[in-house]
Amino acid sequence: MYIRSVAAITLVISLAIPSTEAFALCVSSAYANLRQGPSTNYEKTWEVLKYTPLKLLRKKGKWLRVKDLEGDIHWVFSPLVTSRYKCAMIKDEKANIRKGPGTNYKQVEESPGKQYYSYKVLKIKGDWVKVTDEFGTNGWIFKPLLWIQ
Repeated sequence: MYIRSVAAITLVISLAIPSTEAFALCVSSAYANLRQGPSTNYEKTWEVLKYTPLKLLRKKGKWLRVKDLEGDIHWVFSPLVTSRYKCAMIKDEKANIRKGPGTNYKQVEESPGKQYYSYKVLKIKGDWVKVTDEFGTNGWIFKPLLWIQ
């Protein structure tokens, strides 16, 4: 009985507290500087915009070690990111952005989106993802063209 209770408590705790192993993050500020190490004393490696998806690898104080679309490792200041929603980034050179979830829908005026452009994920319907960008432009992108976190 005791072993079963401990196992149940361990399961509940593991479900309630997400592992930092490859945990999804999104840049929530207008932009964020990614760095070589966990402080502003380290060189900036990349400046990313709102909704850039990142994978959390580990924490060190208020700094997070993250991986980007290309698999490069950086550090980001934790108040600049969130795990409250999913984000996506275009993987290919470009991706058509459509008014609905399918190729039978017309493209939105801002289409095509270019590589590394980031979005907040609003909805996933089959192989299509409804997204919005930092300016509030909505559209649907074919899921295999995106890196979603």
